[in-house]
Amino acid sequence: MKKIGFLSFGHWTPSPQSQTRSASDALLQSIDLAVAAEELGADGAYFRVHHFARQLSAPFPLLAAVGARTSRIEIGTGVIDMRYENPLYMAEDAGGADVISGGRLQLGISRGSPEQVIDGFRYFGYAPAEGSDHMAMAREHTEVFLEALKGEGFAQPNPRPMFPNPPGLLRIEPYSAGLRDRIWWGAGSRATAEWAAGQGMNLMSSTLLTEDTGVPFHQLQAEQIQRFRDAWKAAGHEREPRVSVSRSIFPIVNAMDRAYFGQEAKSQDQVGYLDTGVARFGKSYAGEPEQLVKELADDEAIAAADTLLLTVPNQLGVDYNAHLLDSVLTHVAPGLGWR
Repeated sequence: MKKIGFLSFGHWTPSPQSQTRSASDALLQSIDLAVAAEELGADGAYFRVHHFARQLSAPFPLLAAVGARTSRIEIGTGVIDMRYENPLYMAEDAGGADVISGGRLQLGISRGSPEQVIDGFRYFGYAPAEGSDHMAMAREHTEVFLEALKGEGFAQPNPRPMFPNPPGLLRIEPYSAGLRDRIWWGAGSRATAEWAAGQGMNLMSSTLLTEDTGVPFHQLQAEQIQRFRDAWKAAGHEREPRVSVSRSIFPIVNAMDRAYFGQEAKSQDQVGYLDTGVARFGKSYAGEPEQLVKELADDEAIAAADTLLLTVPNQLGVDYNAHLLDSVLTHVAPGLGWR
């Protein structure tokens, strides 16, 4: 394990029990938490994207703002649902955010997860072609997006433009060199991980898999990672890929931690249904730091990944989540070989 960052869903609710009561709170606190994470020595700030929900949605204004307020940490998403995206406009947004951050963008994309509305992408103006489905549409959008990130010209210039053009076909601007290698695919199964490897995308794997073989979650995820690496090697890509996994980890170092997460110490894997199919959900980790080091050392997927994303309870506020990150980085991460 080489890098540790946080992953925030950016939930907000007007409930008085929440420290994040509006969209403004969710966005501004996300920026503040990223700044705090950098000061604490964390390696990344990642944000989940959901539409039609009281959560973070349009990611690029947030990513650009975080990039302008920080100087070192990686900035990313986990993940953007490609069914909703205009891939060329997204390439412009991503290029702009990456330029602002100085090349620190790590963009997680995927088909996405079940949303708040039925076929929400249709309201955004996108529908699968006849005889196709929404998964294929997500991959088609991804193909166009990845091609645009190569920086090659494809658009015929106007012979009488308002401003002078460079010679040849025109590309999407701003172009950010190296961004194509910093695109991740959020894979929910072993097969989609293999597909992502073939496309030359890094692997982002969360706390659920849309399949179950009866083995513990971390072992199934470790198998997914190995299949990804094998497929990457078979595809003949020149660079080394990156792999991230996300976990809910709560070191209990004071009374407040115990009040919030003491019961999570009993957490176990769960098997349920997602999108009408069987899925396995990974457990949360909560306990004294020494205990967590021992438990996490046995997590085969964490051992196989190079990046660990800590899912944070953002509605508890910036101060508490900074404390949570500090507890992991100070009391747990060194025992797992970080730094």
